[in-house]
Amino acid sequence: MATTIHIGTQGWNYEGWVGSFYPHKTSSKDMLSLYAKVFDTVEIDSTFYAIPAENSVRGWYDRTPVGFSFSVKLPSEITHKNRLRDSQTCLESFLQRMLLLREKLACILIQLPPDFSPTEIQSLRKFLKLLPENFQFAIEFRDPKWFTEAMVSELHENHVALTLADGKWVSRQVLFQLVENLQAPFVYTRWLGPRELTDFSRIQLDRTKELAQWSEAFQILAQKTSTIYGYFNNHYQGHSPTSSNDFKRLLNLKIVDPTSLIVQPSLFS
Repeated sequence: MATTIHIGTQGWNYEGWVGSFYPHKTSSKDMLSLYAKVFDTVEIDSTFYAIPAENSVRGWYDRTPVGFSFSVKLPSEITHKNRLRDSQTCLESFLQRMLLLREKLACILIQLPPDFSPTEIQSLRKFLKLLPENFQFAIEFRDPKWFTEAMVSELHENHVALTLADGKWVSRQVLFQLVENLQAPFVYTRWLGPRELTDFSRIQLDRTKELAQWSEAFQILAQKTSTIYGYFNNHYQGHSPTSSNDFKRLLNLKIVDPTSLIVQPSLFS
């Protein structure tokens, strides 16, 4: 089975990337189009805070080439405020807006709060029944008690992927144990790190060992699914574009040299 792997970053608009990823003097309005010359996917965090305006979503679509994709976070109103309850109206409004991304919409991330435990499994089950099958959803648990084979199977039955997130919430050992038996139409991975990192212009943490472990895990995952999405946060090492390309290099994926970027006059100024 041929597996397609998409690796990118969580977000694209960072001042620290100017000079270290984007050319000097790059303006924020040109960042997405330049980013899309190097990576073919990105995860959007801003949708977690509010449903974006139509013009914003249309702009994302128009600034990126054919074959580019966006993964988006479900609004926190649903996941954190409502804790998945009484959220059908908000869910429908959000999905309707995301349809503007058309074929460039990759996946919708359902990121749950750390204190959302299996005691709320009935709320989760009711919410899963609301999810239309014409969208791809992945769910990120931050309570390790969710990470059981039974839960993975239940998500699979509902056509929802379990997010494999490398961070402080769930040990890497638990994640890699699940990899061995994971069956899913697609896989969603995220790499997080310490919030103390605030300089996003360069790599500051050595994750060579961890990335090598993830590379081995991806070799296993590639035998079990058709598509893998992976997104690096700046906090993982300090500079997510470099993290992404370093990992792509381990996977023998094609890499575009960021130094080849040239700022073109923006059509959206």
